[in-house]
Amino acid sequence: MRTFSPKLSELTRDWVVIDAEGLVLGRVATVAASLLRGKHRVYFAPHVDTGDYVIIVNADKVVVTANKLAQNFHRRHSGYPGGLRSTSWQTLMDTDPEKLVADAVRGMVPKNRLGRAQMDKLFVYKGAEHPHAAQAPSAYDTSAIRRG
Repeated sequence: MRTFSPKLSELTRDWVVIDAEGLVLGRVATVAASLLRGKHRVYFAPHVDTGDYVIIVNADKVVVTANKLAQNFHRRHSGYPGGLRSTSWQTLMDTDPEKLVADAVRGMVPKNRLGRAQMDKLFVYKGAEHPHAAQAPSAYDTSAIRRG
């Protein structure tokens, strides 16, 4: 029996909306990464991008537990000596919450060209509105990842 390998021409991609209001950042990120990778598909293959398009709305209302907003930092490096720049999560949450959520998801996908292709299917928005109504996205049921 031959091993089945999905082909890009045979894939169907859905659009999913995740409302992050009141959800914990890590739980939103794991669900989004799983949908982007396509791990919920029957025909999942780790070497093929079988995932869906994911829209995350209300990124500014995501919950960060413990004291992580003050303790954790977003770091980036210019590539030059002394080029490390750090921003606290609290500052990032106040100014650009989309970046905070997208970076949490980015940490959970592969660090290669496949992961970059999967991240191209992620759209994060600060408010409740998004410009993807024409794609008829379906709402993701977040009852399983909501806090008690």
